[in-house]
Amino acid sequence: MRSDKITIADVAEALQVSKTTVSRAISGKGRIGEETRQKVLAYIEANDYKPNVIAKGLAQKKTYNIALVIPGDCNLVDMPFFQNSMQGICEEASANDYDVMLVPVTSSNSGNLERMIANDKVDGVILSRSLVKDTNIALLKEENLPFVMMGTSRDAKILQVDNDHRAGCCALVSRMLHSGIGRIGLIGGSKNYVVNRTRMQGYEDAFHAACSKLDMALIMEDCDSADKIASAAAKLVQAGVGAIICMDDFVCSVTLQVLAEKKIAVPQQIQIASFYDSTLLRNAKPAVTSLVFDDRALGALTCKVLLRYIQGEEVEPKSLLGYELVIRESTLF
Repeated sequence: MRSDKITIADVAEALQVSKTTVSRAISGKGRIGEETRQKVLAYIEANDYKPNVIAKGLAQKKTYNIALVIPGDCNLVDMPFFQNSMQGICEEASANDYDVMLVPVTSSNSGNLERMIANDKVDGVILSRSLVKDTNIALLKEENLPFVMMGTSRDAKILQVDNDHRAGCCALVSRMLHSGIGRIGLIGGSKNYVVNRTRMQGYEDAFHAACSKLDMALIMEDCDSADKIASAAAKLVQAGVGAIICMDDFVCSVTLQVLAEKKIAVPQQIQIASFYDSTLLRNAKPAVTSLVFDDRALGALTCKVLLRYIQGEEVEPKSLLGYELVIRESTLF
């Protein structure tokens, strides 16, 4: 008999027991004699039986699916992060016999997630982007469905896995301050994203640690479009900054374009660095000094935490992964 064709019915017939008995032996639940259990387990091991995931799920009241909630309105430069973290999530899920279902949502429409929850299609959820005001969190809490935030939340009761953006950003800015740059500008994205607020905290931490005064006129936040970023970069050039720090690679790429159009040499006239790295910045001319995070490892750990939580295991309420500060040609330190 070919092992890939063995079913619960085949095992039951071979051992002259009921299918319910075989199911109980496999799941480890229900009343069954130990001798019978061992007989069933020995048979399926000898014949390399692999239980059907659907049947296994029914026996254990699980779907063996998890949902990965992704923003339906993300732009192209966000894709490498989601692709890399998704790869880590899928690898960890597959190793534990789980499948990953992608659920796109927007800030104004969570219908896809609501429908998936209503139809009992998943055992847990990963939220891939943390917002200051997040309706998905309220929904998941109301439904009492296990979930993990791949990011940071102010709610300490939410399970969180994130990169240590605050410490990394502080390290980069501190390096700039210690190199003697007097005026350091900052261009940041939407303050509705928690990650941008966390990066801002790291920027402030560096100034406080160096006992340097923050010049609020050099901080440009809520630059969530190319036009706003370009305008902010032009203002910082006019203000005579010695360096511009960008909160992410998209902000940095637009800033570099502005400087190129103005024929401002990087790093000779203005130094540039980014709080988030990508191939976009590694291949720029000049290559940009950046913080490098392992997005694949972030996804894998987030999935691992969720699966452990689903199994009822004790997990750390918040986990932080490290970073690497990579110095490239866009800075002089």
